[in-house]
Amino acid sequence: MKFSKKLSVIAIAYALGAIPFVTAQDASSSAQPWMKTDLSAAERTQLVLKEMTLDEKLSLVVGYFGTDAPWKNFTRPVESHPQSAGFVYGVPRLGIPHIWQADAGVGVASQGGPNVRERTALPSGMNTAATWNPQVGFEGGAMIGSEARTSGFNVLLAGGVNLVREPRNGRNFEYGGEDPLLAGVMVGTQIKGVQSNKIVSTLKHFAYNDQESGRFHLNVTIDEAAGRMSDLLALQFAYEIGNPGSVMCSYNRVYGVYGCESEYLLNEVLKKDWGFKGWVMSDWGATHSTIPAANNGLDQQSGLPFDHAAYFKEPLKEAVTNGWVTQARLDDMAGRVLHALFEQGVMDNPVPQASNNIDFKKHGLISQKDAEEGMVLLRNEKVNGATLLPLAKELKKIAIIGSHANVGVLSGGGSSQVYPIGGMAVKGLGPKVFPGPMVYYPSSPMKALAVRYPNARISFDEGTNPQAAAKLAAESDLTIVFANQWTAESVDVPNLSLPDNQDALIASVAKANAKTVVVLQTGGAVLMPWLNDVGAVVEAWYPGTNGGEAIARVLSGEVNPSGHLPITFPAAENQLPRAIVDGSLKKPEERFEVNYFEGAAVGYKWFELKNHQPLFPFGFGLSYTDFAYSDLKADVKNGQLNVSFSVKNTGAIAGKDVAQVYVAPKSAKWEAPKRLGAFQKVDLKPGESSNVTVTVDPRLLAMYQSKDKTWKIAKGEYEVILAKSTAEPQTSVKVKLPARKLDVNGK
Repeated sequence: MKFSKKLSVIAIAYALGAIPFVTAQDASSSAQPWMKTDLSAAERTQLVLKEMTLDEKLSLVVGYFGTDAPWKNFTRPVESHPQSAGFVYGVPRLGIPHIWQADAGVGVASQGGPNVRERTALPSGMNTAATWNPQVGFEGGAMIGSEARTSGFNVLLAGGVNLVREPRNGRNFEYGGEDPLLAGVMVGTQIKGVQSNKIVSTLKHFAYNDQESGRFHLNVTIDEAAGRMSDLLALQFAYEIGNPGSVMCSYNRVYGVYGCESEYLLNEVLKKDWGFKGWVMSDWGATHSTIPAANNGLDQQSGLPFDHAAYFKEPLKEAVTNGWVTQARLDDMAGRVLHALFEQGVMDNPVPQASNNIDFKKHGLISQKDAEEGMVLLRNEKVNGATLLPLAKELKKIAIIGSHANVGVLSGGGSSQVYPIGGMAVKGLGPKVFPGPMVYYPSSPMKALAVRYPNARISFDEGTNPQAAAKLAAESDLTIVFANQWTAESVDVPNLSLPDNQDALIASVAKANAKTVVVLQTGGAVLMPWLNDVGAVVEAWYPGTNGGEAIARVLSGEVNPSGHLPITFPAAENQLPRAIVDGSLKKPEERFEVNYFEGAAVGYKWFELKNHQPLFPFGFGLSYTDFAYSDLKADVKNGQLNVSFSVKNTGAIAGKDVAQVYVAPKSAKWEAPKRLGAFQKVDLKPGESSNVTVTVDPRLLAMYQSKDKTWKIAKGEYEVILAKSTAEPQTSVKVKLPARKLDVNGK
């Protein structure tokens, strides 16, 4: 998939215009030659390394928690920003800045405490992935990156690309879905947007951190080639597109070795095969040794005091002094940090003193655009001759039920938690300690609907009593039930059912009034036993700062929904590779095995391989208008598969469509019947057509060969399918591909 240069220019211009950079003084370049901007990042790095003492190099490879941790008898460095994620000492005498780190991928998060940092929250990563629009991802990344810079941070711990192998994973809401191409493209462009602000974004969690249960102890086993074609391919796409300055290694073990001391993952895959030049930082509490970790590729121990020891302080100094870790390796560790700071512009554009000088209204609209474009219309049936959505203008009595929709919208929990401007809409919900609290942003769907329906009586019921809610529904022209599923870091959900008896609530309301709309605010897929009894369903994910306004605009028809599922919604949990989450019933400290026997058959690939019929397929999404496809063509030039087609809006209103290109081998054997090969989102007026051309990355046509680290495309016939989802093929053509072998990077 290719992206225009215009996209980068527009987004970078936005970021530059929003926050003026403070540039380094030109005079310093004569005294400090590494500050000459006409030199490469590699040249500048080597120049400054020559001037650094052993202790100065060591200072760059250890990071501290940016928040007091009395339970660890730890007080944050005075130079860190209060209630922040992390801090690393720079070398002021050489012009090397301190490194201030903020969580996370949906905005500038804050650790809990008396003075939380209030910032703009994007919708969940799942919502952004559901837009299938790289420009939206880029603009959102540029926005949160600019807020990070204004807040005094030069590293944002964003870029989550862990595939949704386990739908019950508590952190799925932070990530980009189940397909390597979609996840890699969407998160990669967001990383690019973050770094357009001359700060560093991470790429995480490297690798196979696909569940929270037992995340500190579990051991992942997966066929090496299958991993290269799934989780690692998603990370590879994101790395190639986003060029992150840092990669964060994961808590879990892989092939028996902790991710943050895995020679295979860090040195072989990331640094040697992919050519990564930046630095590998550990997740907070993911460092377990000094010599193995340093020699096997970890460049920076992060988040002291979460580890058992300060492995990269005195123990690393002793190891270097005794030759157990070579001086060259320490130079490489510190040099990788420096290289990223030079390459991403951090050295030449120091972050300003932290402030609240942010255009929150403008940024809220960027978040709102993301939310609106990622909401997925899952069902919209006719009741009494008309579809329920968009809501009819003549409605007189509307019932709003559940999820505190009278005051706000839900967000996911854990380290990515962004606190809202003006405070939480509801206080005291969720756990009192991490990963709580449960935060509702003060953007009320009910209030936003009231503005749009001034002549309607809109009534609210908490939804805690199904009978009371049903009574209100029976007295109303139409009912909107807001249902939720709070998910958070460190815990997986026990199952895919809505919690707190909400299924019974929806069933009761639907029985009382056939004109029932369900709006879901969830971290991922949920089961819907009531689906056939309701008229409409909208998946709103966690919609961010302006989520209430975004929901109202979609329900009222001001915005035509255009989101498409980035994951498969199962019809039942017995369709999944694992009936329950591995290790979920074990004691937290016990080690256990997670065998990804499904290999590269993740999500829709597993469902098609096993011939399971999902509740909703990957790529699915309805609209208030209709689209038709035609003129599908596929050709091969220099081994490259190019696909062209036409999309037409055949309905009565403007809308956006996601055209999806899948590829299926006719003779070669893959992990599943077909793969997503390319996609394109188009915005069309009624009657308007668009001619689209996309290219398919050759790795998506190949099988990875572990023996010689190549991608091999088998000679033969392939089917190119133009579809609305994995289950909705529209047209297809056959194409013959020659045998082809590519290197580890698809070249």
